[in-house]
Amino acid sequence: MSTDSSTSTTDTASETDVAALESRIDELESELAELQGADDGQPKMSLIATKGTLDMAYPPLILASTAAAFGYEVTVFHTFWGLDILHEERSKELKLSSVGNPNLPVPNAVGALPGMDRVTTRMMERKIADNDTATVEELIGTALDMGVEFQACQMTIDLLGYDESDFYDGVTTGVGAATAIQDMADADVQLLV
Repeated sequence: MSTDSSTSTTDTASETDVAALESRIDELESELAELQGADDGQPKMSLIATKGTLDMAYPPLILASTAAAFGYEVTVFHTFWGLDILHEERSKELKLSSVGNPNLPVPNAVGALPGMDRVTTRMMERKIADNDTATVEELIGTALDMGVEFQACQMTIDLLGYDESDFYDGVTTGVGAATAIQDMADADVQLLV
């Protein structure tokens, strides 16, 4: 009889172990399905725009709107002079420096002459118009319509003496570096422009 009793106890222990193992497998499969579901979500791109010249306004705006068109969730954090891109008045007066830009057809010695920045800026504005390239204002509007989130660095707003009402409608103000860093950490693609 002791043999039957030990066999019965062993069978019960085995059944308990199998049930516990099956339960654990179910838990792990659920966790795996959740993780795989999270990976199938919308990809995210995070950009930081730090420069506010006419030629440097285009890269973050074009990259942001293109990524949004491809289904990315896009955030662009504007800080220091990059904030001028989002400033409703200043964005219409962005300049192109003629000094230190080796790709311009103007030698540095000539580029340093008074008024040359206005000349090179006008040249670029003419090229933009002649090629039916969107203006900075049009690109911002398009990107906002596509769901791009433009963030204005609050520290820079305060530093430069801007007011939150100076920015295009739809721009998120009051954003700090901690928020930008967390956004980049969560993003699939991070770019500093």
